[in-house]
Amino acid sequence: MEEFVPRTRRQFIKQSIALGAIATLGGGYQNVLAGAKDVRLTILHTNDVHSRIEPFPMDGSRNQGLGGVARRSTLVQKIRAEQDNVLLLDSGDMFQGTPYFNLFGGKLELELMSKLGYDAGTFGNHEFDNGLDGIIKHFDRANFPFLTANYDFSGTVLAGKTKDYVVIQRSGLRIGITGVGINIEGLVDPNSYKGMTYLDPVPIVNDVAKLLKEKEKCDLVICLSHLGYAYDDDQISDCKLAANIRNVDIILGGHTHTFLDKPTIVKDLDSKDVYINQVGFAGIRLGRLDVIFNKSQGSKKVIAQHYTIDRSFDQTVTT
Repeated sequence: MEEFVPRTRRQFIKQSIALGAIATLGGGYQNVLAGAKDVRLTILHTNDVHSRIEPFPMDGSRNQGLGGVARRSTLVQKIRAEQDNVLLLDSGDMFQGTPYFNLFGGKLELELMSKLGYDAGTFGNHEFDNGLDGIIKHFDRANFPFLTANYDFSGTVLAGKTKDYVVIQRSGLRIGITGVGINIEGLVDPNSYKGMTYLDPVPIVNDVAKLLKEKEKCDLVICLSHLGYAYDDDQISDCKLAANIRNVDIILGGHTHTFLDKPTIVKDLDSKDVYINQVGFAGIRLGRLDVIFNKSQGSKKVIAQHYTIDRSFDQTVTT
């Protein structure tokens, strides 16, 4: 896990990173400012929130006073008021980490995510801590889909409850979203995922992404991943996944609690850019990627921003 040291309020309230002033998905876009024919999609994302419902306590620790679901709600509402096309996504490990999970078993986390208006999420390894029965117990509290393309739940209580992908439409854009999770063998008690089969995410993502681009005619394909950012060994990670697939534009990752100050760009099998982003853990940050499309030119660009959730977002929250 990367070291994260809080900065002053002015330094971190809104960290905006223009990737070399312009970063292009699909090539050919030259104008820095969006023109009249452009459509902006704002993608907000979290990962590894780990039941951090309230901010970290003011106890002198390095993350004191940061995070909190109410503050995140304030920020998300503010962005939605400013932008027409907003997605809110999560890359797994919603559960486990504070007494809220021990007391409520994930019910509260799912209810709050639903109130915040999440559009989709994927499973992390800690979603299995109370077993498949623990997941299904409060599953109806989530009013958004969970995407688990490389987890086969056939014959279990979760059969048919998750999806391989969804297609969301915004202002004429078609956004395809899939999700993949880490191999939980050795991370979770085998009895907690009995009957579930883990599938290699590389061919799964390739198959789903091809379907999303060619059959579903998606303008953008996003993969929610709980594989981890990168490893020193041969374990599959977001970086390795990106280098071995086609048709995916963005990977929003989790598991390794990696604080990226800007997305990592990896070339895929067709030498096209895949943007990989991850925002640490515990809801300390909210990630933001703005993708600006110009369909007449067949091009799109992406600009990254990260928000650190601090006291500046202490407001009355309406959900």
